[in-house]
Amino acid sequence: MKHTRIAILASGIGSNALALMNHFDGHPTIRTSLLVSNKETCGALLPASKKNIASEVLSNAEIEDNQTLLMLLKQHSIDIVVLAGFLRRIPISVVQAFPDRIINIHPSILPEFGGKGMYGARVHHAVIEAHKKSSGITIHVVNENYDEGHYIAQFFVPVRANDDASSLGHKIRTLEQRYFPTVVEGYINSLTD
Repeated sequence: MKHTRIAILASGIGSNALALMNHFDGHPTIRTSLLVSNKETCGALLPASKKNIASEVLSNAEIEDNQTLLMLLKQHSIDIVVLAGFLRRIPISVVQAFPDRIINIHPSILPEFGGKGMYGARVHHAVIEAHKKSSGITIHVVNENYDEGHYIAQFFVPVRANDDASSLGHKIRTLEQRYFPTVVEGYINSLTD
């Protein structure tokens, strides 16, 4: 049976990347085949190595050059690209080569608090400063514009009066860990049915 081969792109501590790798470990039809980061300190690199998942660290210039990342994805016969806290814009050549096959997770309820420069604690600060009563995550398809691809799923958490960016961030990470892998799996299955 042919596996759907996914590449995970991650920049930071790698908790979402690790959740995805663990979720698809031993999966009957979906395999994590590649981890790409733009940071040598990415927390998902060592776990990927221990799981025998190919990994590459690309410089920001290599990611932006419109060819290096695309060639790497093709070299590994990747079917789906999943952005798990990847803080670089995906080159247009990659978006065009993988139409509706690049998935991102964003730490707010889009379209609010999205766009260039809106990631991580910046989003949580903005939500708190706007006195929002709820926040959450949006899992969406990537297109040519930041955070504007069609939504696959959104999940909400309340924002309490005593929340700060740190406590809201913790709630958001809990949502990400709970829902991101299963939503990615469901989306992949919808493409292959």
